[in-house]
Amino acid sequence: MQGNVLDITTENRHLNGVMRPALIICAVMAVIGFGGALFLANTTEHGIEYLLETYLVSFAFFLAISLGGLFFVLLQHCTRAGWSVVVRRVAEAVAANVWVMAALAVPVVYGIHHLYHWADAGAAAHDPLLAAKAGFLNPSFFIIRLVIYFLVWGVMASFLLRTSVAQDASGDPKLTLRMERLSAPGMILFALTINFAAFDILMSLDPHWFSTIFGVYYFSVSIVAFLAVMPKILYALQMRGVLPNAITVEHYHDFGKLLFGFNVFWAYIAFSQYMLIWYANIPEETEWFLKRQTGEWATVSLILIFGHFVLPFLLLVSRVIKRRPLLLAITGGYVAAMCWVDVYWLVIPEFSPGVARFGLLDVLCFLGMNGVFSAALVLRMRRHSVIAEKDPRLEESLAFENA
Repeated sequence: MQGNVLDITTENRHLNGVMRPALIICAVMAVIGFGGALFLANTTEHGIEYLLETYLVSFAFFLAISLGGLFFVLLQHCTRAGWSVVVRRVAEAVAANVWVMAALAVPVVYGIHHLYHWADAGAAAHDPLLAAKAGFLNPSFFIIRLVIYFLVWGVMASFLLRTSVAQDASGDPKLTLRMERLSAPGMILFALTINFAAFDILMSLDPHWFSTIFGVYYFSVSIVAFLAVMPKILYALQMRGVLPNAITVEHYHDFGKLLFGFNVFWAYIAFSQYMLIWYANIPEETEWFLKRQTGEWATVSLILIFGHFVLPFLLLVSRVIKRRPLLLAITGGYVAAMCWVDVYWLVIPEFSPGVARFGLLDVLCFLGMNGVFSAALVLRMRRHSVIAEKDPRLEESLAFENA
């Protein structure tokens, strides 16, 4: 449904100086977070190893947010969606942060021999399975694949953002058609790269375990994490006078519906993976879940069931929260926190079986990564309008109403 169309020229469409305090906060977070984490790691026994492990958690989490943004933008172009035009530029900026994540991947490569058992040349000599996988699981090829993944994601994200910004000046509708035509093959590339990246970065932490659905699991984490943080970003912008009228309750409502749907999808994929492995009861498959069902990790598993699925389901099934921006932003923040716990549950049991350790180092590492990611996002959005000003479907988005 459509209502009256807003005159976009009356809106504040640029960050200018309104986000300067946010930049200062982000810089402080980055310095305190990474600086404190390095100090603590260097003054604690096995601290560097612990830092590499929790760094991988935060890296995989914030990478998921960027990849979720890239998927969202590709999806909007593939479906020729009109409702999302006023919020798509912000999603494009989140997706373009994948370049920042490429730089933040350096410590993961640096710690490859600690994080990945297969990276030790001596390990393959005593393990027939690792020896059989050595052609794929070796440091050189791992780094080459990482470079390919980030190039594919970065080129797609940059193309979509640059083309969209160029349309602000030219108003050429052919640019929209170009983005739509390239988004279809881009979606295929995205599907392939996010699957293999999930296998490499996370699943290969245990090279003896494998799941063909694991890539889809990480994809579900990425889209849920992105949809969870978007209401927070949009609400923060509006509270600072940016796009106060262009982004309406109707747009928040749609983000709430998408977050609800994809969170259910996450639960479905998680259950499907668990159920099939449990039912088959093959030792080399069940050992991965056994680590996460024994000791303190059993409690974390229950937290994910009820905290990541049941509670968000009960909150978001209601129309009330989805149509109240502040409540949706708070709910989204909670769901994003559960996504981080989910990634923590994927990574840390490989290094700390039976003990769900959580401490100041985890908090500091997350704080530092959040500061860098958020600062890069603000700086990127300051370069241009935060709305696609001359998109041919802008009027449709401005007048959008839920049925």
